[in-house]
Amino acid sequence: MITWLHTFLPSAIIFNWGPLTLHWYGLFIVLGIIAAMLVSFHLGKKYYQIEPNDIFDLAFWLIIGGLIGARLYDNLLQLPYYLKHPEQILAVWNGGLAIHGAIIAGVIIIFFFARAKKITFFKLSALIVPGLALGQAIGRWGNYFNQEIFGLPTNLPWGIPIAVLNRPTDYISFQYFQPTFLYESLGSLLIFAILYLLTIQFGKKQKLTLNFYIWLTTIYLILYSLLRFLLEFIRLDYAPLFLGLRWPQVMSLIIIIGGLLLLIIKNHVFVKLQK
Repeated sequence: MITWLHTFLPSAIIFNWGPLTLHWYGLFIVLGIIAAMLVSFHLGKKYYQIEPNDIFDLAFWLIIGGLIGARLYDNLLQLPYYLKHPEQILAVWNGGLAIHGAIIAGVIIIFFFARAKKITFFKLSALIVPGLALGQAIGRWGNYFNQEIFGLPTNLPWGIPIAVLNRPTDYISFQYFQPTFLYESLGSLLIFAILYLLTIQFGKKQKLTLNFYIWLTTIYLILYSLLRFLLEFIRLDYAPLFLGLRWPQVMSLIIIIGGLLLLIIKNHVFVKLQK
């Protein structure tokens, strides 16, 4: 007999006060952003020799651009739905922030910011990715309270109950589902720990070189993309299909291949310079 570890249905709203409504999703997004900024400030001051004002300015643009990019990307992925429900296009408190859109926007912002400040692109990206992974680990809990980003039905004791209104039609008779938000949160937390410890280890040895910056950035891209690729096999939320794969899987494969090519090119150039 299965003993369920979790049997209650969460509410998306923390409280209502007149016209003000505070959502759990928004709270966890804010907490994730704060955690990411604190990590970047700490690492930037101790190991990267980047001025706090520059980190704050970059964080400001990444937050604004990342939210816009994440929302726009999600709107495009679910364009038929948003064309029918245009009032939901800006309703970020109901979920709908796609990490791949935030990453694309982040790359563009870091590129222009690095040029303006005359700082190496990969130095900035390496500084950002540990905090980004931690922010993702925290932010994913907002999906739990919104009853979204869950997986296939399960009999595992850590399955989560999903309200009838939030269940896909094909699975309306099932009550417990895989907590894919939790799997991604724990995976992102592990990625954060790896990136953070590597930064400290190499930072103490004063080995934070361009090679390290490229390497650390690529580790994040590959590890997170691999995590996302695998979890997409059990997720039930809508995603366009391409060659039999969900679109986030396609994007994850593109990022993984791009990251591996970057490492190969970097090593090839390094070997040539050593000759």
